[in-house]
Amino acid sequence: MSSRYYAPTGGLPGQDQLLTDRAIFTQAYAVIPKGTMRDIVTSFLPSWTDTRLWVIARPLSGFAETFSQYIMEVQPGGGSDTPEPEAGAQGVLFVVDGEATLAVNGKTHVLTPGGYAYLPPSAQWTLHNHGEAALRFHWIRKAYEPAPGLDEPDVLILNENDIAPTPMPETNGAWATTRFVDPADLRHDMHVTIVTFEPGGVIPFLETHVMEHGLYVLEGKAVYKLNTDWVEVEAGDFMWLRAFCPQACYAGGPGRFRYLLYKDVNRHMPLRLR
Repeated sequence: MSSRYYAPTGGLPGQDQLLTDRAIFTQAYAVIPKGTMRDIVTSFLPSWTDTRLWVIARPLSGFAETFSQYIMEVQPGGGSDTPEPEAGAQGVLFVVDGEATLAVNGKTHVLTPGGYAYLPPSAQWTLHNHGEAALRFHWIRKAYEPAPGLDEPDVLILNENDIAPTPMPETNGAWATTRFVDPADLRHDMHVTIVTFEPGGVIPFLETHVMEHGLYVLEGKAVYKLNTDWVEVEAGDFMWLRAFCPQACYAGGPGRFRYLLYKDVNRHMPLRLR
């Protein structure tokens, strides 16, 4: 089944709109609803031309600790020859709208919606929009944590539409995960996947575990349990969950509920606070 991915377009609401919204920021979780992603909260980056972005996660005391996440909007002709300024940073790109021309280590790739790229710290890459419409994509960044005896991961260029989702056991396909990286490949210290719930699908228990989570809703709507609260979420919303925050989900329909999921994995827990 083909997928449609929600992407923000900015703008501002009228002066007659009520201020009440679904935005929540707590010590255990945050919800940044799509209605907050307006022109007035965009940012700009050095070395990127004709580009703006929404920063939806960044390392911050009491918020995301292990990653940053941007929604990039690149106009035709825009892009960057030096996109990543920080040594040791790895990245995942996921295209939701438009067409990206990505050059990595001398090879050029065109990413269309559903396109995924994993870029290890040593990768030399550039990205431009040579299309006729705006390009929008997620850019997730994390400082790579080397591990003894493990090499750096390889560059990966994939597309969600070419990957069969893996159903969760005993769910009859109602809950499935599209994996871009082999879970047994311990070179990776982060996973970015797509989780899909068919209407009526649930996470049937309160998950409570060590991974920090970032969830961007690509499609549909659901009720999500975050710590002690049930929160309605829909396409375009972003959720952050700190480690050990209880979570569960009920996808009520009428269509599928899908989100782009970040989590940190496969490394020892440091015994000294950083």
